[in-house]
Amino acid sequence: MSFAQRVAEGVVAKGNGVCVGIDPRLESLPASFTSGIDSRDRAAQASAYAAFGKAIVDIVAPLVPVVKPQAAFFEQLGAAGMTALADVVQHAVGKGLIVIMDGKRNDIGSTAEAYADAYLGRGSLSAWGSDALTVSPYLGSDSLEPFVKTCAQREAGIFVLVKTSNPGSGFLQDQLLGAGPNRGTVYQQMAALVESLNHGHEAACGFGQVGAVVGATYPEQLQELRGIMSSSWILIPGYGAQGGTAKDVALGFRKDGLGALVNSSRGIIFAHSLSKYKDCATWEAAVERATKDMIAELSQHTTKPFRSW
Repeated sequence: MSFAQRVAEGVVAKGNGVCVGIDPRLESLPASFTSGIDSRDRAAQASAYAAFGKAIVDIVAPLVPVVKPQAAFFEQLGAAGMTALADVVQHAVGKGLIVIMDGKRNDIGSTAEAYADAYLGRGSLSAWGSDALTVSPYLGSDSLEPFVKTCAQREAGIFVLVKTSNPGSGFLQDQLLGAGPNRGTVYQQMAALVESLNHGHEAACGFGQVGAVVGATYPEQLQELRGIMSSSWILIPGYGAQGGTAKDVALGFRKDGLGALVNSSRGIIFAHSLSKYKDCATWEAAVERATKDMIAELSQHTTKPFRSW
């Protein structure tokens, strides 16, 4: 089954498009994971990250269809951190979750091919075993070709950076290109490219293997880009901690409740540190309740996902 179709099936099965980001930070972990750890001991930190990440997976697996490990926080710890990341990915795959590796990789030629080979392919199909990878498109359309090819071969997916959630994204992404009345912005050009890469490769659900990253912090652009990229799953960061609301992200969904995966990281995995969850008996209970709260908040503004194909 294609990546796009597996995402659709997962979203319908779980009844939501929530994606839980796994972004471990030593200072934010529950005390049970950090007791006695020396901040200079990278191996010990990596072990804590692996245990925490797998525990998060166990809590959210019955509730959501997708998790998104952020490679950077594991890479900080060197080789031990990368082993921890692999452990978390394998555990999530084993729990039936779709795994998006948030690595924002890319290059040209054989280097792009190597990135694609490393990250794209569930389970044993690739070295990392992830279902999808976030990719930067700013080296040009040819730099995406190795990823698209590998996606087709291994039923994987990519999420191309189109309009990111950070305040400085407009410096480049909002710049106008060309001349005359038909000129567009960089992000509009990127959206058109993403859409073109899916033409002829749509699954039964109507989506292709090339998705887009569009931040919740820019709802007007999100609505616009939903229209431009009708065959693309949209990964939406910026919900919760960065200020994006359920009403904002609703603009990224189709009428059948499909088309968007809304990511929350800190607001879920570190819920134990938030005042609204102080009454939870354990950190695990806080994570579970925060996840359920996000699902409920999204349901107030979006259609419950259903099989429309």
